[in-house]
Amino acid sequence: MQFVISMHINPAVLDALTDEERQALGQGHGEFLEGLKASGELIITQALVDPSQAAVVRVHDGQRVVTDGPFLEAKEYLGGFYLVDVEDRDRALELAAQIPDAAIEGLGVEVRQVLFSDGQLEA
Repeated sequence: MQFVISMHINPAVLDALTDEERQALGQGHGEFLEGLKASGELIITQALVDPSQAAVVRVHDGQRVVTDGPFLEAKEYLGGFYLVDVEDRDRALELAAQIPDAAIEGLGVEVRQVLFSDGQLEA
């Protein structure tokens, strides 16, 4: 079963972390990633730039309209994800609890099963 484990970032929470806490967060992700690779459960992981560098595309009357910046004004945004292939939902939840963000008040880790997938991931 495939699951997306996504990290939801609140910049105010990250800004309030000490240098040591930020370093521990990065180190924790590195250790988590190595564990996923070793277990063979990792499909891919991606980190995303912050929403200030995003663009929203809409089509009105057949014309493309591009707006810079995030789609919605929000405190939190999607910071990245791990796509994993695991035995069941319980294992996905177990993995999500190992992500260091899950232990930081104000950050979130979401687990969602993949409903449909198509295409090929580059190696």
